Amino acid sequence: MNPKNATNSTNPLPIDELLKNAIEDGSKSLNEYHAKRLLGAYGIPVPAETVAHTPQEAVGAAVQMGYPVVVKGLGSQLLHKTEKGLVHLKLKNDAEVEEAARKIAEDAGTALEGLLVQPFVEGKREWVAGMFRDPQFGPVIMFGAGGIFTEALSDVAFRLAPLSSNDVEAMLDDIKVQPLLDDFRGEHKVDRKLLMQTLTGLSRLAGEHPQIAEIDINPLVTRSDGSVVAVDALVVLGSAAISAPPVPQVGPELIRPIFYPRSIAFVGASAQLGKWGHILVANTISSGYQGDIYLVNPKGGKIAGRDVYTSVTDIKGEVDLAVVTIPAAGVISLIPELQAKGITSVLLITSGFGETNKEGKQLEKELVLAARKAGIQILGPNTMGICNPHVQLNCTSLPVKPRPGSTTLVSQSGNMGTQFLAFAEQQGIGIRGFCGSGNEAMTTIEDLLETLENDPVTRAVMLYIESVKDGRRFFESARRVGRQKPIVLMKGGQSEAGTKAASSHTGALSTDSRIFNAVCRQAGIVKVEHSMDLLDLAAGFSSLPLPQGKRTAIMTLGGGWGVVTADLCNANGLEVPDLSPDIIQQIDQWLPPYWSRSNPIDLVGEHDNALPVNIIESLLQWDGCDAVINLGIMGRKHLVSQYFNAVMVADPDYDPEFLNAVKKDLVDFEKSYVEQIVSLMEKYQKPVLGVSLLTDEKDRTIYMAEKSDYKGVFYTTPERAVKTLSKMYEYYKFTCSL
Repeated sequence: MNPKNATNSTNPLPIDELLKNAIEDGSKSLNEYHAKRLLGAYGIPVPAETVAHTPQEAVGAAVQMGYPVVVKGLGSQLLHKTEKGLVHLKLKNDAEVEEAARKIAEDAGTALEGLLVQPFVEGKREWVAGMFRDPQFGPVIMFGAGGIFTEALSDVAFRLAPLSSNDVEAMLDDIKVQPLLDDFRGEHKVDRKLLMQTLTGLSRLAGEHPQIAEIDINPLVTRSDGSVVAVDALVVLGSAAISAPPVPQVGPELIRPIFYPRSIAFVGASAQLGKWGHILVANTISSGYQGDIYLVNPKGGKIAGRDVYTSVTDIKGEVDLAVVTIPAAGVISLIPELQAKGITSVLLITSGFGETNKEGKQLEKELVLAARKAGIQILGPNTMGICNPHVQLNCTSLPVKPRPGSTTLVSQSGNMGTQFLAFAEQQGIGIRGFCGSGNEAMTTIEDLLETLENDPVTRAVMLYIESVKDGRRFFESARRVGRQKPIVLMKGGQSEAGTKAASSHTGALSTDSRIFNAVCRQAGIVKVEHSMDLLDLAAGFSSLPLPQGKRTAIMTLGGGWGVVTADLCNANGLEVPDLSPDIIQQIDQWLPPYWSRSNPIDLVGEHDNALPVNIIESLLQWDGCDAVINLGIMGRKHLVSQYFNAVMVADPDYDPEFLNAVKKDLVDFEKSYVEQIVSLMEKYQKPVLGVSLLTDEKDRTIYMAEKSDYKGVFYTTPERAVKTLSKMYEYYKFTCSL
């Protein structure tokens, strides 16, 4: 043993002094005894153990605590002790302890500071717990399956520190082997209070000791009585890798004016079809924007029948927003002109900055410095524009005109964003606003989230992101927004190929996908994997009341669809409860005696238009139901129309006017059906989701009803309806945990 490094177990140092001395000595980690003393001071259960300096002292310690025991080599430089043969388990007598101590001394050499003697802790279940500092999100707490299965299963849950009690409970429920926390093979269920105490202690440690970079407890053993104890621990010293300094924050007062300009100057306006300077001008004018529009191009002349100014300083009127499309190399020289004109808001469409190469990144930095010095706020560069239907402003690459509404979309991919706007226009989804955030050189996703936090018009936020500039700020702002309104997020760059593409697109860091997924769960973000899910949830959140439970009643025009939908509900965490006797009795008065009397409710081919509404109302009245999915009621007009077309060809005895009248009745019924469903949702505050039997190019996902914030929502497949309801319930559960 090395006497210089010997551990003094009789006069332990205070925790702060212990850490200070270790760092001053250049140690990269604490030895195991000191690591466990640190953990024990924060309520983490550790075994009673003794430090010995000779084989004889080790034998004495073992006799005092009782056999069997474990003897380990102790030293701050002794990592991976098991692989090096420095851990001897289940020693049963003095001779075995003495032999183990001598063997450890030989194998460890001068790195040995002492011998750690502890009781042998036996248990069939082992866990891992720890803390590390993520460069984007800061201190992260981890819990999962431990021991030899840690790497094999990789079954772990993460949450950002500091942890709330709800966060800890969620971590325990997240792991796949969660059933092992209950009674197991004759052993008592795990003491959840001790596990929660362990994770909370790690959270406090992370906050109070920034000089600790990492903590690893593996294994955290569960004894047969359910108690847990940390039998091995590693504490690594030093700060974690630090990401690039965060972009300075931008307040809502600088962002809102960009979306409410009274006048716009298009710098780089062009008469050439297909150029950005022409596309944006055409789409802005055609969207019905009522503010003043000024076109700027050094060549002057006329474009689109309007006079063109050679410089922004030549414009006589005030300019609220400059939309810039000139080449990247000329943007910095534009800053003095903008400053002289008093223009403080810039939408920078131009690419060729940080998303390209090293030179582009440097050019972007220089631009930001110049703009900040001039008091100019830039949205972009490399963005596809903005849209605010509430002022008839569409300054994007597509000539779309979505109706005004309450859903706001922020996208780091302009193409994804504009495609969403086109879908929203087609499907009747009301848009509060859209922003392509581009490279986020000055205005970041975090700034935009905080602006939406207090925006009374926004009821739901849709995000497409590939990275975040300031992970901790993103988490905190998203959690605040999520308490008031749902955030639905799709993240690109989760595979290796996707991460590489995202990095080249945004030039910002992407963190481990498992950490990001945990951040979303902790912040209440509804995370989706597919673009269609993002669109479907925009329809659901903007049009339906939240489900206040997972019990789902299903009504279908055909039995097979009901079976499929019930299976989908079970697969997505929803329940399909049995019908109560009262509900069965009510439905008996409307359906033939041979109906199934079960959930899903098959209408057995009955076409009485009053039936669906009567049954849906009965289900909504039922306290055993939280939501209703109806299938095949909407869209029957298409099936009937196809049949009648065949009849007119095959059987000329039928009067076309009669057939057309029947088709019109179905069209009128569907309009009335939507209005009645909306009225029922208002009355009972439970969501009703539909699946259309057939659709054509004129059909939409959302159908408006007069004088109501709710709307009829009808998807094309059961999968889309069930997934939407499941995600809405996920968000409801988050709001209940606040």
